[in-house]
Amino acid sequence: MGKLIKNHWARLIILAAATYQIAAAVEGFFWPKIFWDFMTKTLDPAVRPIPILQTINLIFGLILLAWEWPLGFLAGSSLHRSLEARLAFLPMTALAAALMYQGTNAAIYQVIGLGVYFWAYSEGEMVCAKPWTLPQRTPRGGRV
Repeated sequence: MGKLIKNHWARLIILAAATYQIAAAVEGFFWPKIFWDFMTKTLDPAVRPIPILQTINLIFGLILLAWEWPLGFLAGSSLHRSLEARLAFLPMTALAAALMYQGTNAAIYQVIGLGVYFWAYSEGEMVCAKPWTLPQRTPRGGRV
């Protein structure tokens, strides 16, 4: 059996979360609702009358899709290969998704993906320059 490549697994989780976040943002344009409105109404201006939070979630979802798939101009860049950048960006997207009622599941998936990315980072994994490939091993003799 092979070894689990955690950054690939996390990438699939984040792709699903980003898709869910985009769908939640689009739904939020039609039925705006803050998740925390049962506690306070002070956050309602973020979704109504101007859809600020929905737009932020839509942009974050599109950025995550472009980053995780990745788009051609991002593939192989230092931003695409950086686990640290993902670990810094994902909490913001999860917070934006958690504030909107329709995006709570996307926020949960993003936090799970963030945990898997942290696991990969702590084990020293690297994201390859060519998307969806495995890091090349050196032969057992140590010669290349």
